[in-house]
Amino acid sequence: MASHLFLILAFWSLFVSPIVINGYSPKEIIQMCSKTPNPKPCEYFFTNNPNYGPIDNDQDFLKASLKLALDKAMQADQTAKSLGSKCHNKLETAAWDDCLKLYDYTIKRINKTVDPSKKCSQLETQTWLSTALTNLETCRMGFIELGVGNNVLPLMDNNVSYLISNSLAMNKGNLTYKPTYKGKFPTWVSPGDRKLLQASSPGAGANVVVAQDGSGNYKTVAAAVAAAKSGSGRFVIYVKAGTYNENVVISASNIMLVGDGIGKTVITGSRSVDGGSTTFNSATVDGSRVQESYGTTVEGDAFIGRGITFRNTAGGQNHQAVALRSGSDLSVFYQCSFEGYQDTLYVHSERQFYRDCDIYGTVDFIFGNAAVVLQNCNIRPRKPPNGTNTITAQGRTDPNQNTGIVIHNSRISPASELASVQGSVKTYLGRPWKQYSRTIIMKTAIDGFVRPEGWMPWSGNFALDTLFYAEYANTGAGASTANRVTWKGYRVFTSATQASPFTVGNFIAGNSWLPGTNVPFTAGL
Repeated sequence: MASHLFLILAFWSLFVSPIVINGYSPKEIIQMCSKTPNPKPCEYFFTNNPNYGPIDNDQDFLKASLKLALDKAMQADQTAKSLGSKCHNKLETAAWDDCLKLYDYTIKRINKTVDPSKKCSQLETQTWLSTALTNLETCRMGFIELGVGNNVLPLMDNNVSYLISNSLAMNKGNLTYKPTYKGKFPTWVSPGDRKLLQASSPGAGANVVVAQDGSGNYKTVAAAVAAAKSGSGRFVIYVKAGTYNENVVISASNIMLVGDGIGKTVITGSRSVDGGSTTFNSATVDGSRVQESYGTTVEGDAFIGRGITFRNTAGGQNHQAVALRSGSDLSVFYQCSFEGYQDTLYVHSERQFYRDCDIYGTVDFIFGNAAVVLQNCNIRPRKPPNGTNTITAQGRTDPNQNTGIVIHNSRISPASELASVQGSVKTYLGRPWKQYSRTIIMKTAIDGFVRPEGWMPWSGNFALDTLFYAEYANTGAGASTANRVTWKGYRVFTSATQASPFTVGNFIAGNSWLPGTNVPFTAGL
């Protein structure tokens, strides 16, 4: 009888009290999810996945959201791997192959935000979530730019992007990082690395030497990079003067690539989108964590490049052709040159710093979605094939990504081939590649060849209200803001307080990691 009564009471309790999931009722889940940019996926997955531990406060909700995003990313990765047989041609296979690498990298980045052993800061969480979202957008764009977006792409899971976007919104706040120092260097820089980074000779302390004449350990850069292994200590590759026509992928962490100077040590390639590569996979040098590329790619964390020219010789007629792509967190390029036409320097993701560098190009030749500062650099538009230059094309897709392109204390002037015909060429500071494109130019000398309106639309009114473009204290004949665009998203900073969030010290937390590179930098304005 007692057992029968208990069943009756249990049955009626379903109607008089709400079901509680992880400490919250469905009503409370709806209330929490309503504060996110994408409430419907949030409600659905939390209601149907009661395995993320108790949720007693906002911080618990964030942790559960990160775990949920990681689980769904892993599921989406498995789905993507199963779609290879549905690729109809080489172009579709190329885009699909990029996606596999990008999903793998996305999983690793989200995993770092939930791994208790990492003890990542709020800023690091925001950076790695921003990268994860950028990776998924890069995957999508690969199909679109190759014109093969109608078959495999619709079968891929979009929910991961929504869940990452929600986590970004929840984590957003006072994104700061407090460094610790022993003198000039942060505490995590070993005594051996300090001596190495302070060395004046390019090859001093090098682990291996690359020389075309056989006088080093290797004759190619790629062979030397293949011999390097990730570790806590710096692995230095000294590349002697010469022109190295090869494709280089740097996936190990703590690699330092040192040359004999701009124009002396040159790494060059000629891959392009018109040649069948995605933009992501067209780089001459690739510094990301993926294992294959065309050109140079840098993705291993804490990369340093010094005294090297990175070049793509595909030419303006072949459209997107990247000289260097970097997805390396806490990476530095010092006294380097990047030479190409369209899409020369792909600052794909993570935190990056460029100092005393030269960048040459025509269309969108500084682009991507890293949190990046270019300081004391020479930006040199070239003669374009179609009569129009756009210097930047920033790719922020979410308002909570802590990303953007900052050009500080630099010089924007025409390359020699453009100088004689600059009157017939329209040159703009940039255009919005994505919905929340963010670019700031401050204390920079801008020559008079830049159009008075300064900025160019991407297509119609796209992103003109949601972009974030700003100028502050620039000089030169092209710096006047009197006739600049009047878009809602454009603004002129009139005080140091407005510009301060975009300094090296604040925007990329440079004081916490740049001293360890022995590269000069200005932390403030």
